[in-house]
Amino acid sequence: MILLALSDRKGRFVHEKKIMTQPHVAFTSLQGRALFSLLFLASPGLMAAENHAAKDNNDAEETITVVANDARQSATSGYQPLSSSTATLTSMPLLDIPQVVNTVSDRVLEDQHATSLDEALYNVANVVQTNTLGGTQDAFTRRGFGANRDGSIMTNGLRTVLPRSFNAATERVEVLKGPASTLYGILDPGGLINVITKRPERQFSGSVSGTSTSFGGGTGSVDVTGPIEGTNLAYRLIGEYQNEDYWRNFGKNKSRFIAPSLTWFGDRATVTASYSHRDYSAPFDRGTIFDLNTGHAVNVDRKTRFDEAFNITDGYSDLAQLNAEYRLNDAWTARFDYSYSQDHYNDNQARVMAYDSATGNLTRRVDGTHGSTQKMHSTRADLQGNVVVGGFYNELLTGVAYENYDLLRTDMLRCKNVKGFNIYHPVYGTLDTCNTVSASDSDQRIQQESYAAYVQDALYLTDNWIAVAGVRYQYYTQYAGKGRPFNVNTDSRDEKWTPKAGLVYKVTPNVSLFANVAQSFMPQSSIASYIGELPPEESTAYEVGAKFDLLEGITANIALFDIHKRNVLYTESIGDETVAKTAGKVRSQGVEVDLAGSITDNLSMIASYGYTDAKVLEDPDYAGKPLPNVPKHTGSLFLTYDIHNVYNSNTLTIGGGGHAVSKRSGTNGADYYLPGYAVADVFAAYKMKLQYPVTLQVNVKNLFDKTYYTSSIGTNNLGNQIGDPREVQFTVKMDF
Repeated sequence: MILLALSDRKGRFVHEKKIMTQPHVAFTSLQGRALFSLLFLASPGLMAAENHAAKDNNDAEETITVVANDARQSATSGYQPLSSSTATLTSMPLLDIPQVVNTVSDRVLEDQHATSLDEALYNVANVVQTNTLGGTQDAFTRRGFGANRDGSIMTNGLRTVLPRSFNAATERVEVLKGPASTLYGILDPGGLINVITKRPERQFSGSVSGTSTSFGGGTGSVDVTGPIEGTNLAYRLIGEYQNEDYWRNFGKNKSRFIAPSLTWFGDRATVTASYSHRDYSAPFDRGTIFDLNTGHAVNVDRKTRFDEAFNITDGYSDLAQLNAEYRLNDAWTARFDYSYSQDHYNDNQARVMAYDSATGNLTRRVDGTHGSTQKMHSTRADLQGNVVVGGFYNELLTGVAYENYDLLRTDMLRCKNVKGFNIYHPVYGTLDTCNTVSASDSDQRIQQESYAAYVQDALYLTDNWIAVAGVRYQYYTQYAGKGRPFNVNTDSRDEKWTPKAGLVYKVTPNVSLFANVAQSFMPQSSIASYIGELPPEESTAYEVGAKFDLLEGITANIALFDIHKRNVLYTESIGDETVAKTAGKVRSQGVEVDLAGSITDNLSMIASYGYTDAKVLEDPDYAGKPLPNVPKHTGSLFLTYDIHNVYNSNTLTIGGGGHAVSKRSGTNGADYYLPGYAVADVFAAYKMKLQYPVTLQVNVKNLFDKTYYTSSIGTNNLGNQIGDPREVQFTVKMDF
């Protein structure tokens, strides 16, 4: 089998206005695109070769290139994103999509030596950390909206319950901005984060690496992939072991991770089965306290913790996924995706309950959660067709989805408040772990089940105009409560239609303008307080922007957005009774700019800037207040330069940059603000071309040892995460 791939003289994939082949027959872009799709779909086992526009000039004459049938088009090239299926679940070029998708490529992750999702997303505008549950969960706001466990972080396009989604199996991270409920269901309107994992490859390769950190300890990993001779199978095995000292005055980060996967390549079908398991032990650290009298963090060494050595979360998580694709004929492809994830943990914590600013004395309470279990089944079946109807090219998508989420926290431990800990003269070991089970707080449960069907069409109206529209029907049930005996506080069921519509105008093959409007929803649930059956939060978002392919190697976008959320839950006291209502309204408006790619053959860049004005419009207590943990300004810049043939054909890569955010409200009532900050990072990597290539890499993070605060708990001033101090990481990696 062969793949006919459009390319320019430099070998880059293109989508251009005309295709010239022998005997020099010319096609319009619309006809050429339809013909190309038929050629591609008739060649099994291959991915779409056209993915972004080439510059329209006389030096970029197109040719037909023959590529082997096992070639896989990469979604990125260095720092530059080339394609993404996250926005539409199809292979549309980025410039044809009326929505923003930002990609942090594998090369960026490698150069920056990103070890967490937080570090990866420093590169994306208007995505910042929010309440991380004592540093144990991934949690982000996107365009002003988001919380931990909000279902916005996915793996390979499917929702999971993993507390940490970034690991050694991560290939790249994609962020879809704006409402995504039409294709992905229950979501806040700011967007979603999609972690794409490494897949088995049909050519043998591998790597072994080890990293030491100036904090103490380090991490080792292995990654091996290749074919199983005599079969149509390919395998991949990834493993990682971490044992690092926590940078504050006590604690360790320990984890073991293993991820085997297997892919079967057929003539018309491709099936991948993957599994990952992670054991972890991490500090449960609420950070530091902000003094409401001064508006600043308390004046103690940033390493000083206000809890105890037993503040630890121990657990394990699993993820199993099945992804299958079958090409029915020249026009239609069927896909099936299934994911099962689970997370189990126990934790103990000495929780700060009160702070006396005059003396520095704390009131603490020892709590614990034993037997916390989350499970999720997520399934999607799609049928996608590239067809010409009435002379117009269409990329059609229709599908059904099912999700089942179950959370159970079995034993909630609660002990009495204890005074006597002073932040200026801390004495540890005066408290023991709690063994008192609170019957009224235990057996906390959330159960959510949903069924959905959706349809989407990308209609190429002319050479320049593309319309994308879709709608989703979703029926869901929600059940939550707690206590022994069990008290039901949420019991609801509803159905929702969530439409979206977008329009793209291709000014040139390298520039497109877009606009979209979309809706999303998030059901109401409460474990602790009775809310009964309330309507879901609903959001409508409007967005306009432009996308560019610059300098033949940089992808850029600029977008302006306006999001309104209604039916926001709040409580109101009526007499002696507290009543839950859904009349609140929240608004977020802003602009963002993102760029990524190669400025020259040696110089690469990824940069972003975002502005967000997010505030409460209607609420009896918080009207007019900004949303917590949402800065008005975010920005990042990272540059790398490759110096080739340094010695014996070796390559030296040097780079650096930083990220910054402005001040953010620490609570719903804006009682204090986390100050803005800017953090700089640098790195150098020396790649030696030996029989088995070896790379020596040094990363210095927080170069100037800045003290900064990444997020707050949001409800009070007693829990504020502190950013990591200066860290030096030294990595040795051997490829084979």
